[in-house]
Amino acid sequence: MSRGSESARLARVGFTEPDRAAEQLATPPLAALSGDDGLLTALAATADPDAALHNLTRLVGASADPDRLVAALRDDEMREGLLHVLGASDALADHLVRHPEHWQLLRRRDDHGEQRAHSRATAAGLRTEMLRAVGADASAAEPVATAADAPDALRVAYRGALLRLAAGDLTAAVDVSDVAAELADLAGGTLDAALAIARAGLPADAAPCRLAVIAMGKCGGQELNYASDVDVVFVAEAHPGGDDAAALRTANALAVGLMRACSATTAEGTIWPVDAALRPEGKAGPLVRTLASHVAYYERWAHTWEFQALLKARPVAGDLALGKDYVEALSPLVWRAAERDDFVADVQTMRRRVESTLPSDASHRQLKLGPGGLRDVEFAVQLLQLVHGRSDDTLRSPNTLAALEALSTYGYVGRDDAAELDRAYRFLRTVEHRLQLARLQRTHMMPDDPAELRRLGRSIGMRTNPIQELEDEWRRHAREVRRLHEKLFYRPLLASVARLGPAEARLTPEAAQSRLEALGYLDPPGALRHLEALTTGVSRRAAIQRTLLPVMLGWFADAPDPDGGLLAFRRISEAMGTTPWYLRLLRDEGAVASHLAHLLASSRYAVELLEQAPDAVRMLADDAELRPRSRVALQSEVRSSTERHEDPEAAVAVARGVRRRELFRIAAGDVLGLSGVEEVEQGLTDVASVTVSAALEVAIRQAERASGQPLPTRLAVIAMGRFGGHELGYASDADVLFVHDPAEAADERAASEAAHAVVQELRRLLSVPSPDPPLVVDADLRPEGRQGPLVRTLASYQAYYERWSLVWEAQALLRAEPLAGDAELGARFLDLIDPIRYPATGLDDSSVREIRRVKARVEAERLPRGTDPARNTKLGPGGLADVEWTVQLLQLQHGAQVPDLRTTGTLSALAAAAQHRLLEPEQAETLAHAWRMASRVRNAGLLVRGRPGDNLPSDLRELSGIARLLGYPPGAAGALVDDYRRATRRARTVVDEVFYR
Repeated sequence: MSRGSESARLARVGFTEPDRAAEQLATPPLAALSGDDGLLTALAATADPDAALHNLTRLVGASADPDRLVAALRDDEMREGLLHVLGASDALADHLVRHPEHWQLLRRRDDHGEQRAHSRATAAGLRTEMLRAVGADASAAEPVATAADAPDALRVAYRGALLRLAAGDLTAAVDVSDVAAELADLAGGTLDAALAIARAGLPADAAPCRLAVIAMGKCGGQELNYASDVDVVFVAEAHPGGDDAAALRTANALAVGLMRACSATTAEGTIWPVDAALRPEGKAGPLVRTLASHVAYYERWAHTWEFQALLKARPVAGDLALGKDYVEALSPLVWRAAERDDFVADVQTMRRRVESTLPSDASHRQLKLGPGGLRDVEFAVQLLQLVHGRSDDTLRSPNTLAALEALSTYGYVGRDDAAELDRAYRFLRTVEHRLQLARLQRTHMMPDDPAELRRLGRSIGMRTNPIQELEDEWRRHAREVRRLHEKLFYRPLLASVARLGPAEARLTPEAAQSRLEALGYLDPPGALRHLEALTTGVSRRAAIQRTLLPVMLGWFADAPDPDGGLLAFRRISEAMGTTPWYLRLLRDEGAVASHLAHLLASSRYAVELLEQAPDAVRMLADDAELRPRSRVALQSEVRSSTERHEDPEAAVAVARGVRRRELFRIAAGDVLGLSGVEEVEQGLTDVASVTVSAALEVAIRQAERASGQPLPTRLAVIAMGRFGGHELGYASDADVLFVHDPAEAADERAASEAAHAVVQELRRLLSVPSPDPPLVVDADLRPEGRQGPLVRTLASYQAYYERWSLVWEAQALLRAEPLAGDAELGARFLDLIDPIRYPATGLDDSSVREIRRVKARVEAERLPRGTDPARNTKLGPGGLADVEWTVQLLQLQHGAQVPDLRTTGTLSALAAAAQHRLLEPEQAETLAHAWRMASRVRNAGLLVRGRPGDNLPSDLRELSGIARLLGYPPGAAGALVDDYRRATRRARTVVDEVFYR
């Protein structure tokens, strides 16, 4: 093959300098492999084929027996491992050039061709290897180095072990978690060998001592990097009967010697710095302490972050028995750390502080500390461990991936979330390993240089477009890590669990019984039965409930009816069964669990709605989802849903189902204090409007389908009363009038019969028995009341109002507003009634007296006997009727001259009356305040009791529930009554001044 053809072939397989590569391959002794396509294939598979070939050429040139090396390159496994190292790590290539015999460490077969066992090196094997390298007896209790060049020998042995591991890593023979663990084990063996070197440097008269080296951080968690500081803590003791002070002096000398043996630079370079800054008091504290001194410090002075650091403490060198004593003595303190005041907030603050120290121009390329980096995973996992590990020792692993697996297995983290974090963490650690492996330098920054990015991408198997593939994969994982970090790390449940005592968090029957009593549950044995039903067993569902319920018990107790809340929670949970997202939502998403607990223990009405459609609990994940939806959005949803059903009952059932869901949305937002009374009433009005409108459309469609022709009349529904005023309560009827207008040339009798049939069908469809809250369509405000026709023509309405209308009917028309059906007909109806409800000359004295007479009669006949009028929100003095009748009197008197008064809403009419000086601003504000308060009390009464009622209840529990719902503190039901009476008393004074003057 010509040189040009060879260069072209090399360029195709990934060489960037094909001419140079062709020349190197043609040079002896590599030329002996010119017919071996395996060499070229292996080179093409490396991170950097040019570097791999260049470094191979260097190694062959440095080798004492190059022909043997070249011959060994015919072994596929040996060749693959060696070339991958040479293509990915210039630092290990340099080591091989200095020690060319080390290529044999990568052989999978011995000189006799026998296959060598290939498995991960053990911690004991690595320790022995490192100790032998410095001439120390690995079986001795306190090995002492005897090699004259022990520091250099240790470095050579360390890099030899690193070379073997890197080959397995780069060829995917060793998993990334095993790579990190073996690096930590290698560090442990190296620390023991460094300690042996330090012992060799002690003076002959040095006092004996016990010294344990405790690995912290990544080394302690067995997740070390290729190039990283090794964090340690030293603990020492005198031998029995020994001099403590002298032993500490010796231990200090050994610690100093160990650190120097690892970090000093020799002819063979350095290994890594040994960092003891995580010790008590940091660099300001003594390098070595006794066990008692360590314990005393952590009991009295340690900061939150120091306990978090201790989570990874692991004895790795020196006196391992003493190291074990250290971990056992401090472990209980670690798992009590979450009980400290503001523990969760402290950990979260520390994470934010770390992020804030990153240079803004570099944080976005930080694999470790930046958003979506390794620290995001580690901090989230550690916080979950420290909070939940107090009561669950299955979570107490120092290793991030092992801890994450346990958190997932036992229900503290969702399976999908844990799997995503596991994949991302492995990817980020792999990239970090490859990045550091290149020069064996400590770095966590993604490079900007395209050549380095290409090499990095290829080192993890990306071949087609390594730079873009690497960037895309990294950004995707970073986004997911950041999302899950914020979801888990800032999970509201954590702070609440942390505030519980260990027994409370564990939820043992004894602890639960005592806690239920302390929290004020009225039936602790019954509550305990609910807890047992929810948490017994080994299912994942029971495990998650055991995490949720200790906190939710307190949230239930913070609401008016904790027993009812727990019972409702059990019923909802059982209704949801094995629904996969339900418990995950409570555990993971924002304040869902606390919202649900508050809702269930506060509102029977909300509970009844939720029991009919428990999947509505999803709404609690986002406060924005608990605000009433717009009428336009609801109309679009309902119309598209009902049109898909031929059967009219099925079609309206869909609309009623949407109404049920929306009632829960509104009630939940109301109970949780997210919506004001005007927003609630507008939302309830919109929901009722859309439901009635849907029923009308379905009824018309059904009538036209039955007759086979269009309806012979136009039909409109006019909202009246609180419906027309956009002021519906939860239990309000839908007051309406029905008006129709026959089509041209249509028979009036047939048109009237068709209109009646549609209206009757509308009412029937909305009254079909259903578990949904009823929506009563009440047409009693029509002319002649129940005695009059249900539907009239526009002309009939005109004739009636011109000849027979009474003043109370004009008053009722003040709230009239077109609701559904033919919009043009609705507008014509308004044109018809405007002169009646806004009379040009106002009201004469007799009409005013009549209004007053009718109001007195209503109060006398409708106010329930035996009740305190001052506690009746509707008809009591200063209540809803007082305010509304006063406003409506002003509208009848002045509406013709003051257009701003022509509104169906009470509050908007009050505002207009004040603006035009028909009321003093103070009078208007007094009436508005009383009206809002009465409306809120009335709505709250239904929410709490689940049934309508106009009176402030005499039952103290119900009254307390209403007070709590309205924002009063526990025990302040009396304050609610006082405030209500004060507001209505002042309003009645204004009513007397305006309505009865």
